[in-house]
Parts: sequence; structure tokens; C-alpha cells
Amino acid sequence: MRTPFVAGNWKMNKTVEESRKFVFDLSPVLGEIKGVEKVLCPPFTALLPVAALLHGTDIGLGAQDMHWEEKGAYTGEVAPSMVAEFCKYVIIGHSERRTYFNETDDSVNRKTTAALKTGLVPIICVGESLEEYESGQTAEVVIRQVRAGLAGIQPEFASRVVIAYEPVWAIGTGRASTSENANSVISQFIRKQMAVLFGETIAQDVRVLYGGSVTADNANDFFSQTNIDGALVGGASLKVTEFLAIVHAAAKRA
Repeated sequence: MRTPFVAGNWKMNKTVEESRKFVFDLSPVLGEIKGVEKVLCPPFTALLPVAALLHGTDIGLGAQDMHWEEKGAYTGEVAPSMVAEFCKYVIIGHSERRTYFNETDDSVNRKTTAALKTGLVPIICVGESLEEYESGQTAEVVIRQVRAGLAGIQPEFASRVVIAYEPVWAIGTGRASTSENANSVISQFIRKQMAVLFGETIAQDVRVLYGGSVTADNANDFFSQTNIDGALVGGASLKVTEFLAIVHAAAKRA
């Protein structure tokens, strides 16, 4: 049985002080919810103070991105070891990184490789754009992103990754995929491709999340699907009651 996994991606929101207050309000109740792997992914500026507040709890901490090089002349970037000082997890290849910052399948692979080498758990995002969805290219795009993102990864490392299926057309739009469609994409394209690359056991063990306009209202529907193991939550993770409701919904699956 795969342990449910819910991560809150705060994106470019919350100052350090706002982050402290949010975690102070959220963590006592969130910590009481068992049977779910829970992760908060604040901006880089808030990682250290949030890490201090989460110390001694079962709530994990993740970064929203990182560079693949260990050090060097990469102004504005953050190295894997810098992330690993405070975090266990890192989001890689989010659609907003692909769309606005020219993230490619190659850079996703480099970051995934570096994250695993450093001991981090990468949350690898895959998903098709609206144009690709409407033209029937979902399978082609998702399979390509899975294959490219995990190219050269050894099976013993592949079992540690988390994959998030995030259809680009559903992120921040309020237009979520149907739970049945998301489950089908995960089953037919993501898990099957993982089986081709690493074998059926790893394909069935790897947690695959859904992301894209997940709310307290639709979380139960998504988590009722057999191949959806949790969620990468955007906007709803900025609200204490919303995020708690989503984690509670995931706990029912445990």
C-alpha cells in the first residue's frame, strides 16, 4: 500500500513573517493527521525559518526548485547541497518553470539526477499544455517527459522519486481535470512507462500525485482513484483550512 503524499507548493507567496504565522497556525493540527506524508514547499527565503518551526514534527520541507551544479558562477541559483541543508524534498520541472523559465526535459533530468545524488526526494512534474491536450497529444507528451526526466537513473534511485501529473491547462485556472481522466493518464502513461524503464514492482511502488486546481471540494474525488496517491497543491495550500481538508481527505485513503 502506497503511503498518501500531499505537498503544498506556496509558489511566490508569503514573506518570512507570513510564513511563520501560517506554519504556527497550521502545524499543530497538520501534525495530528497520521498516515499521510505531508510536505510544505515555501519560497527559498522562508526555508530556514520554516525548517526551525517544523523541527521535531513529522511535516517535511521541500524547495520549489534548484540548480543541478554543486557550485559555480550561477548567479541567483541554489545548489542541491544548499537545499539539502534544510529540505528532504525538491520540486523539479513544474509547468511554471517549464513555461516561464525555459525549463527543458534535459534540465529536469539533470536536476533529478543531482537531487537523487544529494539524497533529496525529487517531486518530478509532468503534464501537457491545453493545446497538446486538445490535439490529443497527452500520451506523447507525458511519456516523453517521464522518459526524459528519468533517463539514466538507476532503479534503486527511481524507487525514491515522486511524480506529479499536472496538466498545464488545469494549474491555477480553477479547471481541474476529472479524477477519472487523471487516473487514466497516471495508469496508462506514467505507471506503464515506469514499468518499461524500471520494472513493474517499481512502477507500482512509486507515488504519483495529481496537481492542478486541487481544492477541499474535489480532493476526495481524486483520492478515491486507485492510481492517485495524493496531490501537489498550489493555491489551496496557502489557506490553513483548505490545506488541512485536503490532507484529511488523503488520510482517508491510508
